Amino acid sequence: MISVLTAAITALVLSLIGTPAVVRFFRRQGYGQEIREDGPASHAMKRGTPTMGGTVILVATFAGYVVAHLIALRNPGRGPTASGLLVLGLMGSLGLVGFLDDFIKIRKQRSLGLTALAKFGGQFVTGVGFALLAMQFKNHTTKLTPASTHLSFVRDYKGWTLGALGFVVFAYLVITATSNAVNLTDGLDGLASGSMVMVLASYVIIAFWQFGNACTAKVPAAGCYEVRDPLDLALVAASAMGACFGFLWWNASPAKIFMGDTGSLALGGLLAGLAITTRTELLLVVLGGLFVIETLSVVIQIGFFKVTRKRVFNMAPIHHHFELAGWAENTVIVRFWIICGLAVAFALGLFYAEFLSNGPLG
Repeated sequence: MISVLTAAITALVLSLIGTPAVVRFFRRQGYGQEIREDGPASHAMKRGTPTMGGTVILVATFAGYVVAHLIALRNPGRGPTASGLLVLGLMGSLGLVGFLDDFIKIRKQRSLGLTALAKFGGQFVTGVGFALLAMQFKNHTTKLTPASTHLSFVRDYKGWTLGALGFVVFAYLVITATSNAVNLTDGLDGLASGSMVMVLASYVIIAFWQFGNACTAKVPAAGCYEVRDPLDLALVAASAMGACFGFLWWNASPAKIFMGDTGSLALGGLLAGLAITTRTELLLVVLGGLFVIETLSVVIQIGFFKVTRKRVFNMAPIHHHFELAGWAENTVIVRFWIICGLAVAFALGLFYAEFLSNGPLG
């Protein structure tokens, strides 16, 4: 538990202190956000706000993870693991794709960066690479790999194997969908960063609970979990949670900096990686309920418009619909945070109820 707290506090402090310095640097360089012309009129004043703040989140997350391991060096067998490094690698790779997207927007002074083909290409290479590597690196004692080819809700469904090829396709879809979902949600000050704090906090709880009830224990409890490196995944989640918390201080309305695609794609990839390695891919749909709603609003808007040439919402993603309907931006943000919190609470309830259904505690 000390290492988890160390990871979270280190990332929090670094993000909280480092973000203002990054804001000043980006302002001097002219790295300001371009705003969609068809967006709410109130967003026009945000033009020029520094973006690419996701770089702070990435650096703080990695630093929190490293510091936690440096402090835990005296504990044998508690070094970095394949699962933790793969999830961080996925986060960093998608962060790089987002960084290129943000940088093109800034250099060309437009609201569109990478082409859709280039962005999906980057996600494809990253997602497939992660999936292939996650099936390697068997633990010497448990023989578990970071990921499983079985379909999972709270744990593997042993009768629902996807096979190697099926898993690669499934993992790619989960990674692409989740990274794009967080990207779509990042449209209001603090909406994505505040929501990520709650979802990542749930993964700290889930991974640490799996560590405390692992099947590798001397006396495995009923309903134990077959996860390769749950404690290290808790460290990753705690580091990212602390980084997002510190960033939120400066990203809250009125935002001094935006995370940009650098942050949103990286954090979406991180969520997908945590879901895959903790065997909770389908539970992520409930945990990230807000991200699902945001994505569905875009899918519905585009699909309905192509068929009828009419719109269901004033604007998609759906948070802009409520802005154009007259809600104040802060009202939309807080109410969407409430939705996110309810989704997280419900998902954690499902997780714990499933554990209890396997027998009494301990």
